[in-house]
Amino acid sequence: MSYALVLIPLISAFIGWFTNWIAIKMLFHPREPKKILWFTLHGIFPKRQRQFAEKLGKLVSAELLSFSEIESRITHPDNLKKIMPHVEGHIDQFLRVKLAEQMPVISMFIGDKTINELKSVFLAELETLFPVLMKNYMGTLQEQLDLEKIVIEKVAGFSSDKLEQILNSIMAKEFRFVEIIGGVLGFVIGLLQILLTSL
Repeated sequence: MSYALVLIPLISAFIGWFTNWIAIKMLFHPREPKKILWFTLHGIFPKRQRQFAEKLGKLVSAELLSFSEIESRITHPDNLKKIMPHVEGHIDQFLRVKLAEQMPVISMFIGDKTINELKSVFLAELETLFPVLMKNYMGTLQEQLDLEKIVIEKVAGFSSDKLEQILNSIMAKEFRFVEIIGGVLGFVIGLLQILLTSL
């Protein structure tokens, strides 16, 4: 077998790897549109960054961080039960220490039994009041905080370098795999060419 035939699969492997490498690079480069003859070259992500930001903004605000879901989690009775011991501790501290400092005369007439009764009344009221307060607060927050707009502005404001760095950090292995697959397929095609020419 001649050396030329041996080179065919190697050259095909190189071409397969190189074309995939170029394709991955063209996701991010050139960062600015470049006119070459009748063609304008512009990296896919830099060219579509605004559209990418808008789609991501809609996805985050509608699916990932919806205010209704945040509200339902915050006001869920199980989560309320988790914070009640902390609230009870603060109320106890207030009735036993701060009240005595601020109103010493009144604190003289309040014993442990009264403190425990007051705590029970306050905690029962807070269990009813807390979900209502949080619901109102989330409504106000939703009006003031436009998640979709924030995500769009942040992502659209990323430099092309930053965007490339983020996507490479997430998909480096996948990009490398695509390059290797290009080389392997090129090599296989080169072998097939040898087989076909030798028949």
